[in-house]
Amino acid sequence: MRRADLERFAALTAWLGVWQLVKWLGPWPDYVLPSPLAVLASVRDGILGGTLPRAVLTSLLRLVIGYGLASAAGVLLGIGMGRSALLERSVGTLLTGLQSLPSICWMPLALLWFGLNERAILFVVVIATLGTVALAVRDAVLGVPRLWLRAARSMGERGPRLWWRVILPATLPGTLSALRIGWSFAWRALMAGELLFVAGGLGQVMHVGRELNDMPQVMAGMLVIVVLGLLFDHGLLGVLERRTRRRWGLAE
Repeated sequence: MRRADLERFAALTAWLGVWQLVKWLGPWPDYVLPSPLAVLASVRDGILGGTLPRAVLTSLLRLVIGYGLASAAGVLLGIGMGRSALLERSVGTLLTGLQSLPSICWMPLALLWFGLNERAILFVVVIATLGTVALAVRDAVLGVPRLWLRAARSMGERGPRLWWRVILPATLPGTLSALRIGWSFAWRALMAGELLFVAGGLGQVMHVGRELNDMPQVMAGMLVIVVLGLLFDHGLLGVLERRTRRRWGLAE
């Protein structure tokens, strides 16, 4: 295990200790602030009862579909905005303005357009993630040093070859960073959709816990979301981004 991973694990353990200390020192009933042990017990019960595995699979399936569509479209749109000033001024301006809208604001429109179904949730995930990825990729394309471009052109690189051999590799670290940011936005949008109406998934687990006044179950769902987010961010995209930056000489 790397030193950075050990430091992260130690920090998370310390925060759990602070949580337990606050629980001991304060007059917090379980329906207001459950202890970490109570939350872990709820996670265990959910796993043994099959509720959490089913909820995780349901949410991850929605997330993979929505995030995949938004990422593919966002990367292509970001590259297009980086290449075309007209596209950047038109679509880029619109996306920048829409970024100020929280993902939950799209849910009423999604329900009116698609009804209470999977398409409404997927629409919210896609619309909340696409703009974030596209704008970050655009910035990565525009951030390619002009010296690199002049050097490539002086060696005969033009048109598609310039993009394929110079610009796209140069924007890869920024693209991976954009995908990491988009992942967090996709999670937030998905939970907003699942919490708004009962549709399975981790959002339903937290919704049922709220209705039953079962705060350990609510926080168990939150804990699972945090763990899945950390695993994906540091275990997949984080590793790819670090390796890419090292290969490109952007990190030690």
